[in-house]
Amino acid sequence: MNLWLLAAAVLLVAAFGPALCVAAVAAPERRLIAQNLATVVGALVFLLMAQGYGRSPYRDAALVLAVLGPAGTLVYARFLGVLPSSRTVLYGAAIGVPAVVGPVCAAVGPGREMVKVLVIGALLVAGGTVTSVKGDRHG
Repeated sequence: MNLWLLAAAVLLVAAFGPALCVAAVAAPERRLIAQNLATVVGALVFLLMAQGYGRSPYRDAALVLAVLGPAGTLVYARFLGVLPSSRTVLYGAAIGVPAVVGPVCAAVGPGREMVKVLVIGALLVAGGTVTSVKGDRHG
């Protein structure tokens, strides 16, 4: 097992697993926050797995998750009538994403794959920021 896969395993155990547990049993607003956090962490795990296994299709999966995750959060927020604020998601996006994207970019090197990783990082930060700001969606 290399360090990339070890980092992916740590994220799965420390963040993705607890987020899924909360999404399974909490109140609807807390479930929405957990789902939002799980999409950010899941995309980061895909990036780490892509580097660990040396397979770029995992980056494609991270890109799809980075695009569809925040969209799904906003759709569910519409059904709930409110988008609950979450410092966990906001800090996870603002701190966790650069902590993963930076080393992956350094390992990938300049080129098309680096641009893809940077786009994924930007989408995750933007999506995490937009979906963690409290606001009434029925107004």
